Amino acid sequence: MPRVPLLAEREGLSEAQQAVFDWIVESRGTMIRPYEVMLHVPEMARPAAELGHQIRYEGALSDHDRELAIIAAAVAHACDFEWDTHVGLARAAGVAEATIDALRDGDRTVGSPDDVIVGFVSEMCATATVSDTAYAAASERLGTAGVVELTTLVGYYTMLAFVINVAEPEGPVQP
Repeated sequence: MPRVPLLAEREGLSEAQQAVFDWIVESRGTMIRPYEVMLHVPEMARPAAELGHQIRYEGALSDHDRELAIIAAAVAHACDFEWDTHVGLARAAGVAEATIDALRDGDRTVGSPDDVIVGFVSEMCATATVSDTAYAAASERLGTAGVVELTTLVGYYTMLAFVINVAEPEGPVQP
């Protein structure tokens, strides 16, 4: 049972909540779990959803790198919702099954070229920063703008994991 009531239906919401609900459904095709929680504060839910839209649908990271980073963050924060939502997308984007298996099994040691993204995400989630080595590898692969986008993606999916993990404490079952 969630600690925070989920606002999954438009009916009964305030005008402000309905406006955000409509925008999220329009931008994603459906209401999704983190926003069922965040709708309790629509003034925060809308900008968060806009950032998520930018990251998912308009960012410059390849689908492969974006989805790999998302599932690595999901594992780092033990967030089943993120894992379950994105592991199929990661497969479709060409993330190697061996990489997915290693992440699922808690092994952050993956082969090249996925090690650059996984290492960056793992360090950032564990320490809120990255080593010079991880930064240099990510910068070489993604460029400066790509590192900024990857960092923002990790922050965004960390926020979603925190929202979900606090709202639904009986979760997360390990992916």
